[in-house]
Amino acid sequence: MTQDAGRKNQVSRIKSFTDLVAWQKGHDLVLWVYKLVKNFPASEQYALTNQLTRAAVSVTCNIAEGFSRSTAPDKAHFYTMSQGSITEVQNLLLIARDLCYIDKLQFQEVANLSITCHKLTTGLIKKTKE
Repeated sequence: MTQDAGRKNQVSRIKSFTDLVAWQKGHDLVLWVYKLVKNFPASEQYALTNQLTRAAVSVTCNIAEGFSRSTAPDKAHFYTMSQGSITEVQNLLLIARDLCYIDKLQFQEVANLSITCHKLTTGLIKKTKE
């Protein structure tokens, strides 16, 4: 099988936004964030907890919305918005770590996942713009 044929088979398997690895890893990030914020102080419920969960959910929502768009520029726009949300999550996780709401090991694990999400989304943006 040629490399081009392999790519065509891979693309043909993507029928839903849930088939995108970027969405799958983003979904893992959302689940991680929800587990982490359960241990945040109650005083953060309407502040850091809310902002962190909203930013995490925005990652996958923007990938899903971008997937459904019909033009490459529209798709790239939403994938770029997703990438911005990943960066926001990364910033908020740093704050949570520095406030000692999450320990260093938890932080490192979720930070690594967020880096993976960022790289996958970058690839999705590049592929969409080709």
